[in-house]
Amino acid sequence: MNPGDAFPVFISGLLVGTLDTVLDSTSKVAPYRILHHTPDSQVYWSVACGVTREEIFQHWEWLQQNIMRTLSVFDSSEDITSFVQGKIRGLIAEEGKTSLVLEDDPEKFREALLRFEKWFEIPTEEKLVTYYSCSYWKGKVPCQGWLYLSTNFLCFYSYFLGAEVKLVISWEEIWRLEKTSNVILTESIHVLAHGEDHYFSMLLHLNETFSIMEQLADYSIKRLFDKEAFEREPALSDPLQITKRGLEAHAKSQQFRTFFRLPKEENLLEVHEGFLWVPFSHFNTLGKICLSENYLCFASQDGSQCHIIIPMREVNAGLTDSNSAWLFDLCGSGLLSHHCPVSGCQCGELKEKMKEQSWDIHFSEYGRGTSMFFTRKTRDLIVRGVPESLRGELWMLFSGAVNDMATHPGYYTELVELSLGTSTLATDEIERDLHRSLPEHPAFQSDTGISALRRVLTAYAYRNPKIGYCQAMNILTSVLLLYAKEEEAFWLLVAVCERMLPDYFNRRIIGALVDQAVFEDLIRENLPQLVEHMTDLSFFSSVSLSWFLTLFISVLPIESAVNVVDCFFFDGIKSILQLGLAVLDYNMDALISCSDDAEAVTILNKSVSMHFKPLQQALVSNNGKASHVGVDISELIREAYEKYGSIRSEEVESSRKRNKLYVIQTLEDTTKQNVIRVVSQDVRFNITQLDELYNLFKRQHFLSCYWTMKSPALLHHDPSLAYLEQYQLGFQQFSELFSLLEPWAFCTYKSNLSLWVFRLIDENQDGLINFKEFCCALGGSFTNKLKFLFKLHLPPAKLTVFFYYLVECAHCFSTKDRSHHWATIQTDCTISLSLHILDCRGRIDLQAYLKQWQNEILKKEETIKDLPRINQTQFIQFSKTLYNIFHGAPEEESLYRAVAHVTSLLLRMEEVGRRLQEPSSPSESEKAAGTSPAEDSSTEQGPVTPESCDTSSSHNSQDAGSELSDTEWSFSFEQVLASLLNEPTIVDFFDRPLNIQTKLGLARVAQLKLKADKGKDSKGN
Repeated sequence: MNPGDAFPVFISGLLVGTLDTVLDSTSKVAPYRILHHTPDSQVYWSVACGVTREEIFQHWEWLQQNIMRTLSVFDSSEDITSFVQGKIRGLIAEEGKTSLVLEDDPEKFREALLRFEKWFEIPTEEKLVTYYSCSYWKGKVPCQGWLYLSTNFLCFYSYFLGAEVKLVISWEEIWRLEKTSNVILTESIHVLAHGEDHYFSMLLHLNETFSIMEQLADYSIKRLFDKEAFEREPALSDPLQITKRGLEAHAKSQQFRTFFRLPKEENLLEVHEGFLWVPFSHFNTLGKICLSENYLCFASQDGSQCHIIIPMREVNAGLTDSNSAWLFDLCGSGLLSHHCPVSGCQCGELKEKMKEQSWDIHFSEYGRGTSMFFTRKTRDLIVRGVPESLRGELWMLFSGAVNDMATHPGYYTELVELSLGTSTLATDEIERDLHRSLPEHPAFQSDTGISALRRVLTAYAYRNPKIGYCQAMNILTSVLLLYAKEEEAFWLLVAVCERMLPDYFNRRIIGALVDQAVFEDLIRENLPQLVEHMTDLSFFSSVSLSWFLTLFISVLPIESAVNVVDCFFFDGIKSILQLGLAVLDYNMDALISCSDDAEAVTILNKSVSMHFKPLQQALVSNNGKASHVGVDISELIREAYEKYGSIRSEEVESSRKRNKLYVIQTLEDTTKQNVIRVVSQDVRFNITQLDELYNLFKRQHFLSCYWTMKSPALLHHDPSLAYLEQYQLGFQQFSELFSLLEPWAFCTYKSNLSLWVFRLIDENQDGLINFKEFCCALGGSFTNKLKFLFKLHLPPAKLTVFFYYLVECAHCFSTKDRSHHWATIQTDCTISLSLHILDCRGRIDLQAYLKQWQNEILKKEETIKDLPRINQTQFIQFSKTLYNIFHGAPEEESLYRAVAHVTSLLLRMEEVGRRLQEPSSPSESEKAAGTSPAEDSSTEQGPVTPESCDTSSSHNSQDAGSELSDTEWSFSFEQVLASLLNEPTIVDFFDRPLNIQTKLGLARVAQLKLKADKGKDSKGN
């Protein structure tokens, strides 16, 4: 049978052949076979075979049921054949299980590492983590090959029937990473990078592969973009020590800490399956026993949603019987004493007593304190509301803050003493916001409450200077102080900022933006009617962002908001997402009838602030008549749990990871657009060229960070800085990139020229250059190019002592030592040049920054008349630089002659100028006139070489020097420019447009290879 026969659906048989036939193709031919034949081909592909008719029909039926629709997407028979070939090769690889190669097999891993280095030409410092066999979809045809996952790159290689496919993607370039499925690919991994979609399928262990890819992408994002979060991950501090096993252990520990709300120092040591005797139900429940250094935890797996946390510090004794059962004697519960709020609502006393009785019954059945059983009934009580007398205690327990405080006695008191009297930007912001924190509440209308709030916020800013202070923190801390003691409020704030809401309270509120994206995904899944009416859901973030940042405290009455906080401390961000969906569902009819986004925003703001209140305030009367009907907040929370309680915390965490890539890349893209908009006003490149230049510049920055944590560029990277200052290059990184893009391709002294260019464009002399400074070194008009070359030979670009010191270092040190020595020099320079912005106490001097900013604003544009004159030594070096630039050019000899003419003309002009100022004797004039023809004739002899030109220049300078009685002579830029304009060859050379597009294309290819070659050279030396 072939594709042209009367059974077109039969072609589905070529997708998946039976493994026994494929792997045993050399055995005796089976009596029944399914073959694939391509028209005009003599080759038949064996897809399946069978010994009996029944067996072959079973294969046929399976192929029809599972593969039938897939082949309709292919346009030609050749594509179908290629698909079959790749599929069979993939099945063979899967059957041999060669795709799952563990690090425990060092021989296979070493071979894979050699192939990885050979195929992708990546520096040898790159750490290969693992690799898998898979299919990569290029168009509609898959390519069977190998997927390599390293610390910084995702790579794929395939070579089949003479066609080579090679793919290298940096983790920080990825926008989307997700598991997908469709008609063609039942299960695959989708990667979006550089606007291109990449699909990987045929993975034997797809979930494991995806998990490793997800962790590596997250690791790269934290290390390169979000240093604040990365510094809290000591296990991943060294990029050269990352392993597959280490990543898996780190992921399990992170999941363990998140589920049980444990301190960040805890790592999962062991996991065992076992049973827990539940005294209140009198039966054993199946689950997982998780053990860390200081905690023994249990989580059920039978649907009872029961878990318990046992701190080892509270274990008085542990017994083990003959049946390997553990029995623990725990300390008494009730470790915390609650702190009643300053004021309460008297009309709700009856309801409060009912809540207290319910919780007393719960404590008697399930225990109280750190070793209490957490069950579904606990959640039901939380949803109905926590009594105010227990709120502080339960918040500490559910958040895990009770463990932090118990293991750090006296820590808060010490922080308060250390932070007392400090003056920083954070403390200034705290003082500004103190009286804006719940100003209507009596607790913060006196100095007692304000002072407590100040101490908690200042102590936390001192503990975590990376976060310091964020405006939403004052509102949250105010509520915490209403129901918890001062030290307890501090540890609750630590739990919220560092565990429960990661990356919320930083300069870019990345965590809040990520959860906004998660919220939009949940809206699409759970509120399709709203999505149909409002296709663009991004406008919701203008309303919901404050919901997430302040846990609804800033938009709800305080009596209602604390009920939301109750649920948050028990269920985490999932409870806020559920409540957000319930609010939208409650206002569904009003939102659908809106004519624009502004009206929808108004409806949501008004609804949240006026409708959702405690039960006693649900009906507000005016003169005996109901003027406004509210909704009991407990009812809304209960409805949120009933409708959207199926949302699992694991799904939320997975969605967070998926959306974090997109959010950070969106922020980075915004930064790029702002930088390009600023730079485009001062350079001659178009927007597309600037976009590609920025990508190369940013990649060069990352290349200096991939294999070390002490790169100057990485240490200075700060997302809070101005757009232009976020990514900068040191001298080594600049020289590598400049060598790929510089306009003078034939220059033989590139290293010296790169050094002078770097010194010139580094305006603040901090040893780092930004993107704008880099662009100024490329291209420009004829005058600007010459002015740039002229300035290269003036201080600070041309520092003779500094230059010869580096030349001496180049001869004395090996490549490796030389790079280290330069890094030391650069670091010292950076430190010394940055001292002027520090005050005597080592803090940032904001006045110095403001003064520097003012000077930048007042700086006028430089003209050619503002340039200083170039002296004798500098002019000789300027002439030599021109020779070096022209070396290798097609019109090299003509350019050398032109430089000689210009040099002679300038020297004669200087001599004439001197004589006009100081009249000389007739004999000297005759002598000077007699030498001129000789000079002219010397420049017209035979071929001109750089050596002869240097000699000529030297003779000219010697003659001029003798005539001017050793008086130092100099030239202005206007004189040099006027002389060069008289030489058409030089004008044509510098006026020739730079083919930047070609250079950009070559640089993209050569950038990584250049880094690899330099790494090999350094190892060889």
